[in-house]
Amino acid sequence: MTDIDAEIIDGNAVASEIRDDLTDAIETLADAGARPGLATVLMGDDPASETYVNMKQRDCEEVGIESYHVDVDGDAPAEELYDEIATLNEDDDVHGYIVQAPVPDHVDYREVIRRVDPAKDVDGFHPENVGRLVAGDARFRPCTPHGVQKLLEAAGVETEGADVTIVGRSDIVGKPLANLLIQKADDGNATVTVCHSRTEDLAEKTRSADVVVAAAGAPELVDGSMIGEGAVVIDVGVNRVDADNEKGYELVGDVEFESAAEKASAITPVPGGVGPMTRAMLLYNTVKAASLQEGVDVELP
Repeated sequence: MTDIDAEIIDGNAVASEIRDDLTDAIETLADAGARPGLATVLMGDDPASETYVNMKQRDCEEVGIESYHVDVDGDAPAEELYDEIATLNEDDDVHGYIVQAPVPDHVDYREVIRRVDPAKDVDGFHPENVGRLVAGDARFRPCTPHGVQKLLEAAGVETEGADVTIVGRSDIVGKPLANLLIQKADDGNATVTVCHSRTEDLAEKTRSADVVVAAAGAPELVDGSMIGEGAVVIDVGVNRVDADNEKGYELVGDVEFESAAEKASAITPVPGGVGPMTRAMLLYNTVKAASLQEGVDVELP
């Protein structure tokens, strides 16, 4: 293994600190009779989705958030899922909920998102919440982009005036992160370039950046030759690739870690980088949702 001089940005440690910092707010709400509640909805039996849901429920238990879960048969008509969404919209004990993606092919995920009460949309995907984010008045910052901002903050990265290149233009990461980083805010004020599958000379764009965020869903797309000396690298990707081990696979990011770490000043690992932050920020959004709905002011980390 290559000697690594880059600082390893520990997402597990930063996420743990955020969870710890949320406990006072959670207890303040509980003392006011409004303990935060988060529901997860799973349609079908996708193993990865089941794992994610279980992890989110465990996170809730650890910090004192009430968790609820709804299973919907994967073969059921879309209306059955919509009925469950309508029920959650009316449930005062549930301050926020997520419908775990992917949903079965016969269900329109965009329609699912549109039916979620924007005040309970702790993923931040509803069109109203997307619009508020773009306008600089975010109700909820989407969990992964917000987690990336928190990691940059924890690593002491100053975004003001920085050149940031984001590789990937998804609705979940690339687009909202770009919007957050250009906001006139302490954790914004960056100059952002968004690259994608039609970008010409991707390496030129990434090499010129102070911060590179890889979020394309392509295993080890970005290697050390594409990183400028001393840049900060945030790897959002989680890809399962074949490996000669007991599991038969390993998880890698969108960044070829060892070569990138030779050039970077700081870098996130996979796993243990952005992933834990996504879950921590879901708890953050749930606490914020409870505070807004119940009219109880709390201090958020």
